Amino acid sequence: MGNVTIRNLDDQVIDALKAQARANQRSLEAELRYVLSQEVNHRLRMSAFRERTAQLARETADVPQTDSAELLRQDRDR
Repeated sequence: MGNVTIRNLDDQVIDALKAQARANQRSLEAELRYVLSQEVNHRLRMSAFRERTAQLARETADVPQTDSAELLRQDRDR
């Protein structure tokens, strides 16, 4: 595993992260690992989601689509 040094981080950010770490019963270092991992994982999931939706759009390009608002209205009227 690698090491990272972050310089010139605003004191308010550090204080907020320390408070967050205490609330989550983690050390500051563990909290930083968690926050960074969550952010990267979120971005990876969003990237995969966008790729999948683009693939579905390509696969259904010639299929007429109905506006979801119209479908909701029809469902409410039943």
